[in-house]
Amino acid sequence: MTSADHQSTPTQPPARRARRADAERNRAAIIEAAGVVFAEQGCAVDVREIARRSGVGMGTLYRHFPTKDDLLATVMEREFTSWLTAAQQAAAATEDPWEALTGFFEQTLASQARNRALVETYTATGAPSHECARHRDAFIDELRTRCVDAGLLRDGVTTADLVLLSTSLSHTVQATDASHPGQWRRLLRISLDGLSGRNTEPLPEPGPRAEAPATD
Repeated sequence: MTSADHQSTPTQPPARRARRADAERNRAAIIEAAGVVFAEQGCAVDVREIARRSGVGMGTLYRHFPTKDDLLATVMEREFTSWLTAAQQAAAATEDPWEALTGFFEQTLASQARNRALVETYTATGAPSHECARHRDAFIDELRTRCVDAGLLRDGVTTADLVLLSTSLSHTVQATDASHPGQWRRLLRISLDGLSGRNTEPLPEPGPRAEAPATD
């Protein structure tokens, strides 16, 4: 028997494994609580409220997320991905292309109406990250293409138009939530009517893209 036969496989000490498990539970608790608090109160919430609801101390919160922006980015990417996945599943289950497109807008705005931070993030930056924006734009392009192929979408409507419309309606959700909840539904109906293939009047050409300001 060689000396190697007497060597046991290295294992992580139980105390270290317990600390790691505790850290993972704390991180999950922080993210879960932050998701609820951000949805209720928006991006400007005090992180002390998040720490209180998650049951951890401020030191623990900052060890996992050194800044509130770090925490917000993590939570918003999770919320955005969850919303987009649900929207894709709903569209895939909808045979009618127009219903799939209108359902996307309705689901998007309804989700934002329930989540203050999500609508604030969407209206400010469009998406938590470039990767999220890329996936969203690709999905919207699929919806547009389905409607074009079925002859249901107004001529000249581009994917960029639909992305901008989504952002514009998100501003409506944000601006009217306190005074006129649900006002976005009325404007959505008006907007969707304008997208319909029944409209044959040519759309105005988009203006030239603004040049970025020169820097020294």
